[in-house]
This record gives sequence, C-alpha cells and structure tokens, in this order.
Amino acid sequence: MTDDQNEAALWWATAVSHIEPGHIELRERPVQDLIGRTSLVDVVWLMLRGTMPSRPQSALLEAALVAGVDHGPQAPSIAAARMAATCGIGLNNAIATGVNMLGDTHGGAGQQCVEMLTDIRTAHDDGLGWDDAARAVMAEWQDRSRYLPGFGHRFHPVDPRRDPLLGLVERAVANGVVEGDFLQAALAVESVLRRRRAGARPVPMNIDGATAVIYAELGFPAPLARGLFVLSRSVGILAHAWEESGQGRRNKGPVPRSVLPARLPRPKDA
Repeated sequence: MTDDQNEAALWWATAVSHIEPGHIELRERPVQDLIGRTSLVDVVWLMLRGTMPSRPQSALLEAALVAGVDHGPQAPSIAAARMAATCGIGLNNAIATGVNMLGDTHGGAGQQCVEMLTDIRTAHDDGLGWDDAARAVMAEWQDRSRYLPGFGHRFHPVDPRRDPLLGLVERAVANGVVEGDFLQAALAVESVLRRRRAGARPVPMNIDGATAVIYAELGFPAPLARGLFVLSRSVGILAHAWEESGQGRRNKGPVPRSVLPARLPRPKDA
C-alpha cells in the first residue's frame, strides 16, 4: 500500500464496520452471523455500543423504541412528511422532511431530559436527597425555560405510555438489570411538581421523560436519546408518508382548501 493509499485508509478508519470484497463486518461481527439470529434492536445496540445487549436490556430498549413510533398527524414531523409526500418527491425525501422537523422543541425533549436527570443524580451523589436535588436542578432549568423537558403533555392529562414504560424500568431495577438512579430522579421531579401544583392539573412524565429514563438507565449518552427517538419516530413517519402517497392528493397544504378564507388577514405590524 502506498503512502497515499494508507493515508486514505486512515482517513476513513472506523470501528463501526469493515467492508472487503465478499466480506462485511458490523462491529467485527460477520453480517452473515447476525442475519436471522439477531434482532434489529440488538443490532442498533451493537452498532451504537460495540457490544451485544443482554436479553433484558434489549427488551427495555425495544419498549422505548416502540413507545415513540407515532403520535398522530398533528405532530409537526408527521404533518410535514404527509404534505411532502404529495409534492412529487419520493418516500426517502418525505421521511427526511419529517425527520428534519425534529429539533429542540419538537423531538429534543428526551435528550434534554437525560441531561436534567443526570444533573439531579449528580446533585444526589453530592449529598442532597432526591427531592432536594430535583428541586435545585429544576430551579436552574426553569431559569432558562418555563418548560421542564419530559414532563407534562398538551393532549394527555396522563401520557398513556408513562406507566407501562416505568413499570418495565421498575422490574428491571428489581432484577438488577439497571440501577434505578435515573428513575428515582424522574420520580422526584414528579413529586416536587405534585406538591408545587397541589389542586392544579398534575404534570406527570410524558413519553420523552419515560424514554429518557430508559435510555439513561441503559447507559446511552444524552445526544443518543434524541438519535434513538428519531430512529423510532422514523417508523411512524414512513407509515404516514406511505399512506398519504396512496390517497391521490397533490400539493396538500396545512388545511383543506375549502376552509381557506377568501383573503388572508394581514399581520398587524405588516
């Protein structure tokens, strides 16, 4: 190998995969040894972590991925993908349109929640009780925003995905699969909010909070909480884009043409 070839090889060196003529390895495992023997969830873990999960770890990750697949066409990512699917582009472009809507406000709360729960665990490790640690970190977060990532939902008084996910985490803690610190941190936030809002509508964990607990308990860094959510939600985006592409609409807009006013009002400051 020449110096230039060696430099090019080093430029693209990676531990994720290795490809040669007639040979494909994923994290040093021949792909033919994975096909038919390894679930997609296990391969996701393998590709991100370089190891294979235990069966209980895999089940917990799968539960989080299943829970985040879809939340209806009112979600901006889904709505954008459905509109894109009517504009003469392919499914890949429609999916990309939806995925590109997943930012800090829509889709980023899981990552932010892992960061917040990590701060709470650190404060607890420094000697504060769980509720005091939660209260201190919540104050810091609410200095920046009135929203706490992973808590409360504009549609659901109680997110129907919360209880089954947290039940699985509690079982995993009891079985020694995960330690439970992030679960305790999240429950402490709920406890503080419940006392603070006595008599008002409660602000329990939502899907972002419950899956953040799982991703953090399984050892995924905060940015991967967003990446895994994007991976999960892509399934719903694909399904919606595919359904929309078969309905015969062209250039679908945000509202039916029949409800458009004859003249759109001008902004007051225009």
